[in-house]
Order: sequence, then structure tokens, then C-alpha cells
Amino acid sequence: MPSERQKADIGVIGLAVMGENLVLNLESRGYTVAVFNRTTERVDAFLNGRGKGKRILPAHSIQEFCSSLKSPRKILMMVKAGGAVDSLIAQLEPELDPGDILIDGGNSWYHDTERRCSELEAKHLLYVGTGVSGGEEGALTGPSLMPGGNKAAWPHLEPIFKAIAAKAPDGTPCCEWIGPGGSGHFVKMVHNGIEYSDMQMISEAYHLLRSLHDFSTEELADIFERWNRGPLESYLVEITAEILRKKDPATGRPVLDLILDCAGQKGTGKWTTTTALDLAVPAMTIAEAVFARCLSARKEERKTVAEAFPERRTVSEIFREEHRKELILSAEQTLYASKICSYAQGFQLLEAASREYRWNLDCAAIAAVWRGGCIIRAKFLDDIRRAFSGEHPCTNLLLDPFFREEMRKAEKFWRYAVVDAVTYSVPVPAFASAIAYFDSYRSETLPANLIQAQRDFFGAHTYERTDRPRGEYFHTDWTASGGSATSTTYTV
Repeated sequence: MPSERQKADIGVIGLAVMGENLVLNLESRGYTVAVFNRTTERVDAFLNGRGKGKRILPAHSIQEFCSSLKSPRKILMMVKAGGAVDSLIAQLEPELDPGDILIDGGNSWYHDTERRCSELEAKHLLYVGTGVSGGEEGALTGPSLMPGGNKAAWPHLEPIFKAIAAKAPDGTPCCEWIGPGGSGHFVKMVHNGIEYSDMQMISEAYHLLRSLHDFSTEELADIFERWNRGPLESYLVEITAEILRKKDPATGRPVLDLILDCAGQKGTGKWTTTTALDLAVPAMTIAEAVFARCLSARKEERKTVAEAFPERRTVSEIFREEHRKELILSAEQTLYASKICSYAQGFQLLEAASREYRWNLDCAAIAAVWRGGCIIRAKFLDDIRRAFSGEHPCTNLLLDPFFREEMRKAEKFWRYAVVDAVTYSVPVPAFASAIAYFDSYRSETLPANLIQAQRDFFGAHTYERTDRPRGEYFHTDWTASGGSATSTTYTV
């Protein structure tokens, strides 16, 4: 058995893309890392390749892996979410001692993380579920990390995690303790839901410009580069410009024009949407981005429907040359305003979960963690951090003075763009959903009174009155033939 000095500071199980790059990141910060993979050939290939000559200790069994770690053992599991995590925990448990730390760095369902925290705490083991964002590059050079779970593990993990995390523009590590139970994985889930809407809205801005004025991919690349020097500065806008410039070496055509318009997904956007419904949070723009991917996958059906409903216009009939600048500005402001609404929905979901599960989430700290390393990193996250900081933090981004003014400036262009899109049959589900959210949220009066009347008519569900205090419920005998019994009233 190796001496304590020869043992590793931390171990990583799972040498797929993210796991392998996190190992290299850890080693580059001065840590000795033990590695194990279910298919042990992968361990040898890694040690003979990218890991050659580095402070990496290979293991070919769970027992060998656990015996090569310093106490308390710190084990980062980078395996597929779900049953694979439970199976790995079961294999590790007999080799662990009280106080050892298990870290799940995958995209696990936060309820699973809650359960595992409780189960392992009863066995005197510390469990942490940490969101890891940044993709392959982030894992290697600095991801955004969102750890949550058993806080007794944090003093052992904080120096390691903050060493490998991305750094925000002000030099702050993009890593902070999120809270108890499954809170870390919940925050990562919401990050991914916002990511879905960001990607959908960027694609809608691209589609709007290309459909209404047939901009070339080179022109669009220039536009997105300009946008990335303003309020829209972000990783996703930056890489969109790079994507638009890329040419296929075989054909010389833009690579983007050769990619089939069917978007895939792994489930975190769907989880965000269903959780928003469970917590009664109106995250409709995030939901619409998920539905847009579902619809994109129905390619053959869309072909058939397109033949049945052909387009009734051509680009040249709609916009002349002098409209180009106006269209670009409208698309930019539409993307910005819709993005603000999407983030407002995401942060409302975080606050609702914080209340429901008593996590005491710090939205300002979460915004700060997302400023670097992660996929949704963006310049305006600094403004979001400020909005949730201070003595009187906002309850919704739309109420923050800075964002209120930004929305006022963008609103006119936003409406123009959505009207043009609808008029000329350019699908913009996320943009339209965002403006519907904005208009609904700003409306003192909504037609929900009629919905309540209908519910009371057919189901005696009762209603509240405008001339009586909230919390009092009434029923009308609409047909003069009903009884006095009423249905229980509750809010989902």
C-alpha cells in the first residue's frame, strides 16, 4: 500500500471527455489525481496518451483506486446520470471510511441527489452533487462549478474546486457553495434551461435576418461579432459568429448550410420545464425552447406540411436595401429583451425552489458563478448579480431599475421584429413567448376572471371577488338549477 505522501489528493472515476479533461485540469493546478474507468483499457490509453508523465495514478479496480487516495477520500464521479451513479456508489461504499467524500459531477436529477445525500449521511459519508458547466474546453481550462449537498465536505473541496474553476473578469473563481441537498444540481439544471432558451433565441435572430433579407453567412458573422461587443456579449454569441464563418473544405459552402435542422437534447431543458410547472413558475420561454427542439425533430412531417402550406412571399418583395440596418437593430434588441425575460424566468424558478426546499439560495452568488466558464456566461450577468445584491434586491429582473430601462429602450424594436416575423411566416416561438410573458407580467388585469367563471360554471370551483378581501371564495348558481355544494379550491 502506498504511503500517505505517495497517495493522490483526489480521485476521478469516468474518463470520457469531461472526466479526462477535469483530470488534466486538476493535475495542472498541482494536484495528484487517481483515475479509474469501468473499462480499464481506457485508463491505460489515457496514461499512455494525454496523461503521460503527469501526476496521475492509474487504478484497475475499485479497491486499488480507493487505497490510492489520501484521507478523507475525495472521489469525483463523472459517469452517466441515473442508475449508473447508484451502482457506482454501491461498489465504492465497502471501501470507504466515515468522513470520505463522494462527488457527483454529472447532470443528475436533483431529487436523486437529495436522496443520495440523505442515504449516505446516515452511513457517515459526505455526498456532494456539483453542477459542472463549460463543456470540453471548460473542463480542461476552467469550468463553472455549482456544488451543493453535505456542507461538511466543503472545507476539503473548496481549495481544489476554486483552483480549477474559471475566473470571472474580476478574477473571482466561478465556484461557490450553493446549498444543501440537491441544490447544486438544481442550479445546474436551471442553467441548462436558460441555455436552451439562449440558443433558441440566437437561432431565431439568425433565422429572422436570413429569412427577411437573405443575409449571407459572412454578413451574419459580421453582425454577430458586432453584437458581441455590446450588451449581448456572451460565449454563445461569440461562437455563433465563428460557426457562421466556417466553410466546409470539401464543398466550400458554409458548414451551417449543410447541417440538418433537427436539434437534439439530453433532458435538462425538459426537467427545467416540468419543474417550473411543479413550482407554478411561468417559465414559458424556456419551455418554448424545449418544444422548438421537439418540433425540429419532426423533419419529415414538416416537409409534408410545408408542401400543403407553401410560403406566400419572397424576400425581395418585403424589404428593400434601406431596411437592412433597421432590421439588424430590431433583431439585436429583440434578442436582448427576450434574453432578459428568459433569465428573469430562470431566476424566479431558483427563488421558488429556494422557498420550497428551504435551500436559502443566493441569486447574486449564482449569477456571479455563471460569469465565466459556463455555456451561458455573458456580460450582463454582472448586471444580474448587482440586481440581486444589496439591501433591497429585486424580486424579478424586470423590476430592477437597470433592466427596466433596458426593456423600455428595446420594446419598440422587439414589437416590430415579432410582428414582421408573424406577418411573413418566420417562426419565432421563443421571441413571441418572451413578449407574451412581458405583456402578461406587466398587465394589472388579465382575462383569468373569465377562466374562473367558466370553472365555477361547470365545476363549482368558486372564485374570489374584486370587491372583497383576498382569500374569500364565492360560488354563483349560473343555471338556477345547481346545489349549494362547491369544489375544493387550490392553487397548483
